[in-house]
Amino acid sequence: MIVVGKAADALPLPFEVLDDGSETRAAIVGVAAALRHAPSDTCVVLPTDMPYVTARLLQVLARAADAVEAAVPQSGPLPAAFKRTCLPVLERRIAAGKLALRDAVAELDHRVVHASPDELRNVNRPADLEP
Repeated sequence: MIVVGKAADALPLPFEVLDDGSETRAAIVGVAAALRHAPSDTCVVLPTDMPYVTARLLQVLARAADAVEAAVPQSGPLPAAFKRTCLPVLERRIAAGKLALRDAVAELDHRVVHASPDELRNVNRPADLEP
């Protein structure tokens, strides 16, 4: 497991955060950084604001990416699994200022997997944790 973010944020976390190497705040930057830092050819990417994602879904995404470059849920683009072969597309889009990860996924050979809407709940404030 690796965590990618902004080292300049200096968040008081009990684990190392690898710097994404950019001042730009966009999911595509984090995914590209994860692919550069990862010791494996496939990265399963989970945003910090999705605490209901299950290990089962992460495994499904990883398996689905075996035959393609990326796997995303029906609501995409995250959580997802990306192969390192996606990196040139992501880096080209970042350099061009095209930061929508959803649009980048559309350029990739990808598979859509079904995930429960409950698993994909986005949590941005404490009230979002309530059922």
